[in-house]
Amino acid sequence: MKKHLLGAVLAALSFPALADTFATIEHKPLSELWVNPGFYSYHFQRDKGFDDTNPGIGAEYRFSTVAAVTAGRFHNSDRQMSNYAGIYYQPWSVGPLRLGAVVGGFDGYPKMRNGGWFLAAIPVVSLEYQRVGVNFAIVPTYKERLHGAFSVQLKFKLN
Repeated sequence: MKKHLLGAVLAALSFPALADTFATIEHKPLSELWVNPGFYSYHFQRDKGFDDTNPGIGAEYRFSTVAAVTAGRFHNSDRQMSNYAGIYYQPWSVGPLRLGAVVGGFDGYPKMRNGGWFLAAIPVVSLEYQRVGVNFAIVPTYKERLHGAFSVQLKFKLN
């Protein structure tokens, strides 16, 4: 009981510190080109035999402090080739983390529209430092058509 009380007190004391680091990012123009070698996906359904390594090539052009366009091609978890195109909107930050979502079109998943294009919105947290960055995403499970995963995408800034 004392451990739970101590944990609750520590959590309550940390909430104001977290609130102080949460901010809305001011929109300013940018011009940054990032490239990535695909993804690594840790699937929630570990017993289904999905391919967690998703190599490919992609680009992200950050035209604003809060928005970027993205496109690429990768080997998906169903062992098929997929393409994507979308826009990131990340208007919030917590310390060095940028928070928001990517909304876009994807293809190549055989159980989703017979491998054709579909729209999706995926929550994303990004961390960037000088010329290296990483996008963390939570891909939701959608019926038996798309398989949920925690995805990590390493990226490198060219300019």
